[in-house]
Amino acid sequence: MTDQRELVPHPAGTERPYARAAVFAGTIWACGQIPTTADGRTPTAIGDQVRVALDNLEATLHTAGGGLHTLLKATVYLADLSEFDEYNTAYLARLDGIPLPPRTTVEVARFRGDKRIEIDGIAAVDPAN
Repeated sequence: MTDQRELVPHPAGTERPYARAAVFAGTIWACGQIPTTADGRTPTAIGDQVRVALDNLEATLHTAGGGLHTLLKATVYLADLSEFDEYNTAYLARLDGIPLPPRTTVEVARFRGDKRIEIDGIAAVDPAN
């Protein structure tokens, strides 16, 4: 049996010990996306962190042949569930106009630095690509 998965690398110059995403049988499995901008900054407000993490997820899915519009499942890791309402408002605003996929949100401890959220997802490859 041959390995039929395609591993999506990180952008040039960004070395990580894991793939950015894997594509198998028309499905994209994206690694967790953190709220770090291209210039290495992490926004302070949780709403801004949500938007940046979703922007990063969108870029990863796009590179793999999908997008937020093909998202099948999202898992969201929050440092503090007391920020759920603000996170949820930003999440819904960023995905406005896109059918909302199933989602799991859990509280986790000990993010590195100022990060308070991470989002991973499973998406379909867009047949239009």
